[in-house]
Amino acid sequence: MDCYTANWNPLGDSAFYRKYELYSMDWDLKEELRDCLVAAAPYGGPIALLRNPWRKEKAASVRPVLDIYSASGMPLASLLWKSGPVVSLGWSAEEELLCVQEDGAVLVYGLHGDFRRHFSMGNEVLQNRVLDARVFHTEFGSGVAILTGAHRFTLSANVGDLKLRRMPEVPGLQSAPSCWTVLCQDRVAHILLAVGPDLYLLDHAACSAVTLPGLAPGVSSFLQMAVSFTYRHLALFTDTGYIWMGTASLKEKLCEFNCNIRAAPKQMVWCSRPRSKERAVVVAWERRLMVVGDASESIQFVLDEDSYLVPELDGVRIFSRSTHEFLHEVPAASEEIFKIASMAPGALLLEAQKEYEKESQKADEYLREIQELGQLTQAVQQCIEAAGHEHQPDMQKSLLRAASFGKCFLDRFPPDSFVHMCQDLRVLNAVRDYHIGIPLTYSQKYRYKQLTIQVLLDRLVLRRLYPLAIQICEYLRLPEVQGVSRILAHWACYKVQQKDVSDEDVARAINQKLGDTPGVSYSDIAARAYGCGRTELAIKLLEYEPRSGEQVPLLLKMKRSKLALSKAIESGDTDLVFTVLLHLKNELNRGDFFMTLRNQPMALSLYRQFCKHQELETLKDLYNQDDNHQELGSFHIRASYAAEERIEGRVAALQTAADAFYKAKNEFAAKATEDQMRLLRLQRRLEDELGGQFLDLSLHDTVTTLILGGHNKRAEQLARDFRIPDKRLWWLKLTALADLEDWEELEKFSKSKKSPIGYLPFVEICIKQHNKYEAKKYASRVGPEQKVKALLLVGDVAQAADVAIEHRNEAELSLVLSHCTGATDGATADKIQRARAQAQKK
Repeated sequence: MDCYTANWNPLGDSAFYRKYELYSMDWDLKEELRDCLVAAAPYGGPIALLRNPWRKEKAASVRPVLDIYSASGMPLASLLWKSGPVVSLGWSAEEELLCVQEDGAVLVYGLHGDFRRHFSMGNEVLQNRVLDARVFHTEFGSGVAILTGAHRFTLSANVGDLKLRRMPEVPGLQSAPSCWTVLCQDRVAHILLAVGPDLYLLDHAACSAVTLPGLAPGVSSFLQMAVSFTYRHLALFTDTGYIWMGTASLKEKLCEFNCNIRAAPKQMVWCSRPRSKERAVVVAWERRLMVVGDASESIQFVLDEDSYLVPELDGVRIFSRSTHEFLHEVPAASEEIFKIASMAPGALLLEAQKEYEKESQKADEYLREIQELGQLTQAVQQCIEAAGHEHQPDMQKSLLRAASFGKCFLDRFPPDSFVHMCQDLRVLNAVRDYHIGIPLTYSQKYRYKQLTIQVLLDRLVLRRLYPLAIQICEYLRLPEVQGVSRILAHWACYKVQQKDVSDEDVARAINQKLGDTPGVSYSDIAARAYGCGRTELAIKLLEYEPRSGEQVPLLLKMKRSKLALSKAIESGDTDLVFTVLLHLKNELNRGDFFMTLRNQPMALSLYRQFCKHQELETLKDLYNQDDNHQELGSFHIRASYAAEERIEGRVAALQTAADAFYKAKNEFAAKATEDQMRLLRLQRRLEDELGGQFLDLSLHDTVTTLILGGHNKRAEQLARDFRIPDKRLWWLKLTALADLEDWEELEKFSKSKKSPIGYLPFVEICIKQHNKYEAKKYASRVGPEQKVKALLLVGDVAQAADVAIEHRNEAELSLVLSHCTGATDGATADKIQRARAQAQKK
């Protein structure tokens, strides 16, 4: 245990810092880091080196090389730089490399050196060139800040949603500031810069001079600035050798340290642990590394090689040509367990477990001591927590064995924390492997939710480590849609980019691997294939897509409209078919469009329905092209009423319809159309001669209107002209006269000749008009078969009973009985019952 703490270095009385090796780098650098532009992504991200930058005097014929490595030094990409001079490199939160050029252009590359996109920081930057640049991270995304040759600042807080902001001018600034950095406060990015002994804070509206509280006197210049990983704290290095540390709001001083070195450091970064009260800054010169904080002494390390510092959430990564190390504050749980002569519960439990493995009775003594103090639960928790902060698997296992040993003597210790820690460490150890090269810590990965499991899987997918990502999903039992399916979809999107494999082989391989995996969209994979210029492969992949709604839009995008139409028709989704039809209409000329529809009857039918409501002229053209005279005639009939207001135009349209019906050999429709034309002309003549409204009335309504107007002879003539049957004419006249309550004319009409509809309708219509007196006149004239019903309508129940008894009709007898109510009709009911009884005897 004493040996284990050999690399612990105290900073004051309350904190220890340790530095351990992550990887032995094997990247075979040909130049020193100082001769390169360097950028390393946080959270164990990749490292980018731009060799032979323009700041070095090299032969003009030698082009610089951009190399990208994993954190373990494994090469990921290398490309010859063919663009303009680069001022600064930086990684975005999505692990995209941002290369800021001297002309203000920012080129974005992927992890494997694939060019993604580019954007410009504005015309002013282009004209004045870039002196310096910073890539910074906020809660909104990754931003870029530019210092131009005119000593003005321009920044964008989110390169994913580029909105350039030109910062206010610093009064009297004639040269570049000695140092500057980006502060993020209240969701707004600010620029803090030093000009001699003065500090200025730039926001979107103004430039403000600021004063550091408690700064030692005699400062004539600030040489270096560093903002903490979380933007909460700020450190400044002065030309007097003092390091001022305080809050990023510049309102509170934490401490000040005199390092007795006046030379400007190469780098200065914060080294602090989340939830720790200790604050420390790491300062690097050419061959010296110093850790300073709120203590009178510092921790110093000798640097054998040129090194580069990468600030992390819970420490600092330090890499050089040969090694990659991690410097951080020793976590409280580890300190409690491993510090010399510790009597903490976790330390005793770890010793108890070791003695137990040796089969020593001391194990029982240690365990009893912990139990007597009632600290066994605390001891188990300390061991579990300390295991998460250890980098070496052997020490992790030792601590977890101790925790497992202690759990055996607890009745109700919840196992979740132990199980989750085992899972987490197994995942972390897998991604820390040299061949993977993602040295995440437990604090970064889980406890503070800075890097969720989904983000970690995305980073593995970005590195094309699909098997490991799938193993992690299966091990953690993630939902298939969020885990394995998503990774397989990414693999398939990468697979379609392999242009050395035939389309058939790629499509088959993808289908064999994916099958019907839920959550995988073949249309997304096909879209990626189309984006790579492999249209035929995209079509083959779409054959595996079960959802037509996903197939059709991509087929239209690929200009395979006819195939899209076939897929839409197969789906049975009319909305989808309409979408394709409208696309085809805009894409093809009129003739080709109609020919395409002719080969698809369902599509043609749907398009006709669309045209009936939206494009009538197109519908007519369709009927003409198909020689569909029947539908063409119907079209002209509808058009005559929908579009024509003048009687002449309407008659002309009807004549065209009649001609079409003759061509269709539909003589009935043609004759009916000609009759309608005659009726229209007659209605116009009636309006001219009699006044009133006759146009657009039906034949029956026209006759009825004439009768109501007292023009009986004209109504009869119209009935003869259009061969209205007598029964129908009598009904029309009967109804009209009853509505007029012209009972005298109705009686004359009933006596004009024998009624073809009988006289029961006369009785019914009079009763309907509440005129029983007139109804009785016609009841006596009703025929025998309807006599009973007529008598009942006029209320003569007794006579109806006599007729029913005379007819000996059971149905009529029952009908009369149903109308017998009250004492008055009692005799009639008895009479019927006696008649029934006599009939039964006979």
